[in-house]
Amino acid sequence: MLAALGLGPAEEEIYCLLVGRCGSSALELAAECGRPPAEVLRLLTALAERGLAVAARSDSAARTATRFTAAPPAVALGGELRRRRDELRTAELAVLALSEQHRTAAAAGSLVEVITDVDAVRHRFLQLQESARHEVRSMMVPALAVVPPHRNPAEKAGVRRGVRYRTIVQRAALNEPGMVGQALAALADGQQVAVADEVPVKLMIADRELAMLPLLPGRNTAAASVLVHAGGLLEALVAYFELAWESAYPLSMNTAGDDIEETRDDRIDELDARILGLLLSGLTDQAAAGQLGISRRTLQRRLGELMARAGAESRIQLGWLAVRKGWA
Repeated sequence: MLAALGLGPAEEEIYCLLVGRCGSSALELAAECGRPPAEVLRLLTALAERGLAVAARSDSAARTATRFTAAPPAVALGGELRRRRDELRTAELAVLALSEQHRTAAAAGSLVEVITDVDAVRHRFLQLQESARHEVRSMMVPALAVVPPHRNPAEKAGVRRGVRYRTIVQRAALNEPGMVGQALAALADGQQVAVADEVPVKLMIADRELAMLPLLPGRNTAAASVLVHAGGLLEALVAYFELAWESAYPLSMNTAGDDIEETRDDRIDELDARILGLLLSGLTDQAAAGQLGISRRTLQRRLGELMARAGAESRIQLGWLAVRKGWA
């Protein structure tokens, strides 16, 4: 019970016996505890040296007859208790600091994992999907060779577990043999698929825990990959995907269910389309407004709204984006 304060089992036993008495000799305590008088005397002397007992012996009395009285526990042990508490608190703070240092070092060391072996890449690609509990986000480029879409059993298993799949496909990939069928099967399974004119990097993200992308720039179809663990870098990849998803065009099955079609939610109304057409043909704001029967201020307001919607910083850029989006 008092070992934490530096008392051995024998010292604690004698001290506890002494506390319950007004005063006792080594002989009396030895008779009660069954230890030899000489050993009890040695223990009592040690307690007295530590301030836990007080000896009262006359010159004529035998040493074993010396009477000892216990010092008040709150006084005798209180100081030691406080000292030990301070030491433990200091040790606790040191452990916390070391733990934080270790966590930071471990996180930095395991944030990015490089994988070059093709079999290891395939294994980790499947593992990443198997680890997903909520959602898998992916970006698909043409000419996938390491893990072709039709050789991805983890995808169907994930869908059966209730994992949400969202995929952005580069438009050129849909021209590859069997890709439209793959897209139709994914849509039939409840997956969400969108198409973009360009997908700059092959990417897959499982929840907010893991992401996988090519190791080298411009090598989207090579095996060498980087596995990114949870952290700031992964959050940036998630944000990048969400921005790309917002600008991609959702795919859906046609009414016959044998082909896919794009849903373009960014279509503009007829008046905006006519404004763009006239301005792209070279008319001035005043001339275009006159042909449309609207004021120049209305034309400029609507043109400003189109620029904001397209994310254009100039009319020249708006013209380029309008053609790309099919607005004009």
